Parts: sequence; structure tokens; C-alpha cells
Amino acid sequence: MTDVNRNARQDIEAIVDEWIGGDYVKAGDLFVIGCSTSEIVGKHIGTSGSEAIAAILFTALKRLQQQTGVHLVFQSCEHINRALVMERETSEKYQLEEVSVVPVPKAGGAMASYAFKHMENPVVVESVKADAGIDIGETMIGMQLKHVAVPLRLNQRYVGNARAIAARTRPKLIGGIRANYETSNS
Repeated sequence: MTDVNRNARQDIEAIVDEWIGGDYVKAGDLFVIGCSTSEIVGKHIGTSGSEAIAAILFTALKRLQQQTGVHLVFQSCEHINRALVMERETSEKYQLEEVSVVPVPKAGGAMASYAFKHMENPVVVESVKADAGIDIGETMIGMQLKHVAVPLRLNQRYVGNARAIAARTRPKLIGGIRANYETSNS
């Protein structure tokens, strides 16, 4: 295993541990992952995709899924309009419309391509409103998150050479001066 792969494994495992140890997600949440494996290996986004790096991340993120019950959603690159790979069961549960495309490393990215090949029954959908997620390498997952996104300040801020930015969401606060945002049992 190369140093880059070893470092990426340690970094993503630390991030997954933080998600599992925190109170950020619950079973059934949609968890979106945007990832540039090129950035992880120290190259410019979209230039040096690595399915070996994608495999490392996929394995760690499956552990997140198993231990929290979240549904993993992998964002593709802009060449297929940042469409998302997920299990068919998830798309049906959330009534998401499937689109006709198969991500490949040069049109979808190594991470989405790897996920598509290694999920049990993958489909691609055009967009989601996820409950939480992680953006590794500045892939712009914000369009896939519900309003209101709340950034998380993870201790582990990089995966390899790529910045890792995490967010969860919360319900919108609506109303005005008279609005109450907490329930009482009285």
C-alpha cells in the first residue's frame, strides 16, 4: 500500500469515527458524499481519478452506514450534472426518479463509478435533499443538502491532500418574535 493510500485510509477512518461518535445523523438519513480522488492524491480535480482511493473510502463509508443506519448517496462530477448514485431501495423509499446514465471515471468520477459498481442494486438520480454529508476535495455538495446546512468542524480536516468539509442540516426556523422553537411538556 502506498503512503497516499495509507494516509487516505487513516484520514477517512478518523472522519467516519467522528460521524459515528457524534450526534449528527440518525438511521434513515440521506448522507451525501462528494469526492475528488484526484484531489486526495494531490492532483487537480478531475485529472487523476483513482479507484484504489475510491475503494478505501467506500469501505470506510460502508462502516458509517452499518453503524448509523444512514443511506449513502455518492455525488458524481459535473460531467453528468452531479447526478447521484444510491441503492434502488433508497431511491424507492424517497420516491426519487431514476435517470439513465452510468458513471464512469471520466464522466462521473472515480468515487461515483466505484460506488455504482460495488452497490447491490445501484441507480442514479438527478438530485436529493440530503440530511448530512461530506465534501472531500471541494466538489460542491451544497446543492444536495436540505435547508438549513450547518457546517461541522471535524477534527480531521483532510483526506490525503483534499480538504474535507462536513455538514448536517436542521429544520428552518420560521415565524417571528412570537415564534417558539422548543416544545414544552406543560
